[in-house]
Amino acid sequence: MGNRSMFVGLDVHKETIDVSIAEGDRQGEVRHYGVIASDLEPLDKVVRALRAPDRRLHFVYEAGPCGFGIHRHLTSHGEDCVVVSPSMIPKRSGDRIKTDRRDSQMLARLHRAGELRAIYIPEAGDEAMRDLVRAREDAVVVGPQAKYRLKAFLLRQGRRYPGREGWTLPYRRWLTDLSFPSAPQHIALQEYRDAIAETETRIDRLTEQLRQLAPTWRWAPVVAALQALRGVSFVTAVALVAELGDLTRFRHPRELMAYLGLVPSEYSSGPSVRRGGITKAGNPHVRRLLAEAAWAYQGIPRIGRQHAYRQEALPKVVCDIAWKAQLRLTARFKRLVARGKAKPKVATAIARELSGFVWAIAREVSPTPR
Repeated sequence: MGNRSMFVGLDVHKETIDVSIAEGDRQGEVRHYGVIASDLEPLDKVVRALRAPDRRLHFVYEAGPCGFGIHRHLTSHGEDCVVVSPSMIPKRSGDRIKTDRRDSQMLARLHRAGELRAIYIPEAGDEAMRDLVRAREDAVVVGPQAKYRLKAFLLRQGRRYPGREGWTLPYRRWLTDLSFPSAPQHIALQEYRDAIAETETRIDRLTEQLRQLAPTWRWAPVVAALQALRGVSFVTAVALVAELGDLTRFRHPRELMAYLGLVPSEYSSGPSVRRGGITKAGNPHVRRLLAEAAWAYQGIPRIGRQHAYRQEALPKVVCDIAWKAQLRLTARFKRLVARGKAKPKVATAIARELSGFVWAIAREVSPTPR
């Protein structure tokens, strides 16, 4: 980047954007440009005011709740723009003052120094699919909450199911046959049951939408290939691809493991080396999906009927990777448990290795050409 570069830091919020600029020279001034409304039209005015024939603008802002609209708008108009993770921005240990103005100046200064690493920006279609996946995930989270409330109500009323608890058909029939001495209690019971039914209907509806839209998505071949892995259902495969996007951007599986926060933390100094729990950096949605899938590797390696059906149309190299994953991960799960490791920790270790097999399969399948 030459001396005629100008670095523009944007501190983006719901209502306003603080703008600061840093001249291309390392010793150049870093100054606050002003505050504009959080809208594209005021931002375009800033771009026109700063643009010059012999000057290249380089924009930067933090990832946050406002999404990637600014990035897509600027890049579509030929401007250079990067989005950075707030957790990866270098901070001075003694700095105790934080304002929007200082944040925008810091972004401009660090971007000029080359100390910021851009994050992956999903394409608009991929982000739309991710939104649908997360809408379903939100519905799944609400389900247990509704069931807990119903169980708490029944406990207060002294009603206990005589059989084994679980949301089985006999349990639901028992709920239907319950009677209470007063109308308000009947109404409360029905409302709790309706809340559960509505949540289940919503989950089914969103799952069906995913099934209808996934075949036309450009990542459909990767979604199909990932289902060759044990523990990876259709919904899990769609969610993994929607959250991670293009997995080929990771040069090595260890990069993906670190990105997902599945590697051990480390506090070392001199001869002392101390390792702790996983870092939990990166995408928590994918980390949870892999941890859930890891429990499928408790048993012996085998390919069931449904699993075999999913693999019929897949390339042999993909099926071979999936089988290799079964052999390795089932043996590792058994070995770690035999050594006295707690099963949740074992599942985390399996999830870390499973992410490597996800990476390997994704590299063998190409997305649908646009």
